[in-house]
Order: sequence, then structure tokens, then C-alpha cells
Amino acid sequence: MLIGIDVGGTFTDGVLYHDHKILRSMKSPTESDNLQASVLAVLDELLKDTRGSDIARVVLSTTLVTNLLATGGGDKVALILIPGPGLNLRQLRFFNFAYIVEGATDFRGRITEPLNKSQIERAGEEIVAAGIDKVAIAGKFSPRNSSHERETKQILLSRHPHLQIITGFEVSGQLNFLRRTVTTYYTAVTKNTWASFATNVQAAIRARGIDAAIDILKADGGTMPLPVSLQYPCETIFSGPAASTMGAYALTLDEKTSVVIDIGGTTTDLALILEGEPLHSSRGALIGGLHSNVRSFATRALALGGDSAVRWQEGKLTIGPDRLGPAACFGGPVATPTDAINLLKQGKLGPLPPSQQALEKIARPAGLTVAELAQQTIDQAIAQLLASINDMFTAWEQEPAYKIWELIHRRPVTADRVIGIGAAAAAFMPLIAAKLGCRSFVHTYSPIANALGAAVSRPTLSLLLHADTKRRHYHLNIDGITGSCNSNWRLTDAKEEARNQLRKIAQQRGIGHYANQYEFFREEQFNMIRGWSTTGKLYDVGIQIAPGVIDGFKGVQP
Repeated sequence: MLIGIDVGGTFTDGVLYHDHKILRSMKSPTESDNLQASVLAVLDELLKDTRGSDIARVVLSTTLVTNLLATGGGDKVALILIPGPGLNLRQLRFFNFAYIVEGATDFRGRITEPLNKSQIERAGEEIVAAGIDKVAIAGKFSPRNSSHERETKQILLSRHPHLQIITGFEVSGQLNFLRRTVTTYYTAVTKNTWASFATNVQAAIRARGIDAAIDILKADGGTMPLPVSLQYPCETIFSGPAASTMGAYALTLDEKTSVVIDIGGTTTDLALILEGEPLHSSRGALIGGLHSNVRSFATRALALGGDSAVRWQEGKLTIGPDRLGPAACFGGPVATPTDAINLLKQGKLGPLPPSQQALEKIARPAGLTVAELAQQTIDQAIAQLLASINDMFTAWEQEPAYKIWELIHRRPVTADRVIGIGAAAAAFMPLIAAKLGCRSFVHTYSPIANALGAAVSRPTLSLLLHADTKRRHYHLNIDGITGSCNSNWRLTDAKEEARNQLRKIAQQRGIGHYANQYEFFREEQFNMIRGWSTTGKLYDVGIQIAPGVIDGFKGVQP
């Protein structure tokens, strides 16, 4: 049996899945100030009449890191940058308490300028004087040679051993310096809060007799073991949109092109499935308004949900962006788009009188009938959603996978359908689909599809191997792993080493049985020329266990 739990901004959903069937599902209001309690409340409901020992896997999707960063929470962090030549970071004010120190490493990992030790020591004194005890260190080309980051860390700890320090090469081995800096900084900001949540949740799950693997859904639609997430908390950002995308994928399992629309109580998340493959963002997840090295789906959130507050202000109708509670028909204090739908459908969603009374309070000063106000509310909500979808298509067109599709097919991408996710999907999807000129798809399990998507998403692992045959050295973009290669290495040798490392790391993470389901996504080689002779080769190989569903999953029975 599998358990999937998705902690959304409004509701926490859960499913108990086994043998192509959802045995039990649960939807409960999220306690935004106590996400752990929300997870455990749903877990306990799912375990009724089920022994913990029967559970084979638990997967969580949570908004903890997303909410933490959106509200400016987390720990106060100082940042030390080692950019080397070519970047004038003094004009880019990313973060408070950022220090730039001298030192340089070239693209092959050779030290071209030593560190300025005195600058690091002064920065350490200022950081401690400011009452900051967490530091993020990012050096340009540190994935090729991490010695400057390591040395900076040691200089700081030699004088201030209480500091908690995160180095960029350990967080991300991708070469984009600015994105690695963003990822490293926000890892330091969120690490302690995430560790506390993850540790407490794991202890509570174990106390319920569940000894199975506990995984976390990542922004790219794959999962990673809970213990691994302690080192990479930023990978869990946007796991909510990832859950809805994987839920839509799990409910369809075909090769159609679909716009995924997850209408929650407070926000709506959009994603694209392009001929059966969820579209990923080539520039990484946006964290704090800046691109990171966190691999994620190409999604967008709109501050409009089924419970958004409806108002008449300064002679016009407004919807949201705030949510004051559930819809009036479910006991809430004000009218919402859900109430408008409920009124137009004569109480099919909930009790009709509360919706009518809430809408009347707005319709009277607006000089409208209740029916007119309800229709205007729905028309405006649909217009806002369509505008966001069109904007999203403009953004999607910049993604390489989207461009390649158009190049191959020699025509623009058009949606075959819209897939509705969430409790309000059945009411809104036919209206949106009609405007887009495509089919509407709402499954029996659409209201809890996020939890299903979490439950059946398979583990993912991606790594890049860079080899320099002249230096007889290779490194991976994960865990700071390095090794030796000989001067006669060929591309086939680099690929074989990447395969071996993928299997080894997958085994360490408890996902070894997926290691043979790999694919190469990068195979590049460059000759190094001196004079008229080739003096060595550079190889870059990318290999991954790609996002998808677990082995044996063929869909769910209604």
C-alpha cells in the first residue's frame, strides 16, 4: 500500500493507494502555522483499519519551503562570493550581508588567483558582529575545483567555530554561478526549519508503525528520500504544482497535449503536458524572484481561487487576491467564485441560501440582480484565468522542449484538452475549455489528484559528469564527488563512469531498483588544442532517472 499526502495552501489531501485502487481518500483544512499537524491528521485518517506495517511507501508534498520564502521567513544568512574576473557583482544587490572576496578559479578548475585571506577574516568579524551565525559561500567554477570554497569555510571556522556554513559545490554542481549562488543562499535560509519539520514528521510516522520509505516530492515531479532532503531543502519548493502536474499525468497516461489547471481555494496553478511529457523549466525554479539551479516544471501560480473574496469596489467588481475563508455555501464569511457557480447551478455545490445571501450584499450596492452578479463573477474569473494561460503559453514558447516540438511539427502547440485538478475543477473546466476550443477532462479523483500524484511519482536522480583528460580528473555535480581518469578516455568511458556513479548514488539513496531506467540527456566533447596538436579532451555527460510514475502503475480504477 502507498500513501500520498499533499499539503496545499487551503487543504491537505491524502490517498491510500493499492493495486490500481484508491482505498481511502481524505481532504482536511490546512493549518498554515502547523503543517506537521495537518500531515499527521490526514495520515491518521488514512490509517484507519490499516496497519502501519502494511504501508510500503509514504510520499509527502508540502508548501513549507515555499511559504517560508514567500513570507520572508527562515534564518538570517550572510553570503560570501568568490566571483573572480568578468562579473561585477557589486552592482547586483541580491542580498543583505553579501561580501565579495578576491580569488579566482578558471573553467577547467585551475586556481588563477589565490584567496584574499584578510578579506575573509574581516567579513567573518562583521558577520558575527551583526549577530548572524549562518553563512553561504559561492565561488565561480567551484564545481570544477572546490578548494576556494573549502578554504574560505576553514578560515571562517578557525576564528568562529560556531558558524553554520553551506558551500555551493555541495548544494549544486551546475556551472551557472548566479543560479548556484541563489540556490546556496536559500538552502542556508531554509535548512534548519526544514530539518526540524522533516525530523519531527519522520518520528511521528515511525511512531505509527510505518517502517517504509518516506519520500518528498520535488519541484521536477520526482521524489527523493526524506533524509536526502535535509541537504537539499530547496528541491522541495513548488512541490504543490508538481503534485498537481503528476496527478494529471497519473490520471491520463497518454500522449495528448494538456493544460493542467489546479484551482485551489486561494491560488490556481498552471502547467503544460506536451504530448504526454510534463514541460520543465530550462532556467530552474524561481526562488525569491531569482532563477536557481533547482530543476522544476514550467508552472505559474495565479492569485485566484475558488474561495477568493468577491467585492464591489469603486464601481467595479474585484476577485481576490485574498481568501477570507471557505465559500459562503460552506460556512464562509463572504461571497466567492464558488458561490457564484453554486447560485447559477441552483445549489449543486452546497446549500443555496448562504450563497444567495452573500452575493446579495454585493449585488444591491452594485445595482445588479444576484444572478447578474454571479454571472459577472464567473465571466471575470474565467477571463483572468484565460489571460494567465495565454501569458503562460508565451513563457512556454521560450522553453527548448516546446521549440523543438514546434520545429518538428512545423506548427504551434495547441491544447487537446484542459485537465482540471482540485475540488472546484468540475464547475470551472467546461467553461474554460469552451473558451480555449478544446475538451474538458475532470476525473472522479480530480479533487484529490495532488495526493495521488505524490503517491505514485517515482524517485528521480540527475547528475552531470565533467572530465578533463589532460588534468586526468573528473567531477560530478552532486555531493562534491571527484575521481581520476586517464588521458586516453573516450566519450564511451565518460558515459560508463556516469552510469556507474548513477547506480552507486541510487543504491545509497535506496532507489537502486530504478538505476537501470536511465537516459542520457547530454553528451558533449571538446578538443583542447595547443599549437597544432590535441593535448586533451573535455567531456560533459548528463544522465538521469527521469520523472515518471512508479513501476507497475497503469492508472486508477474509478
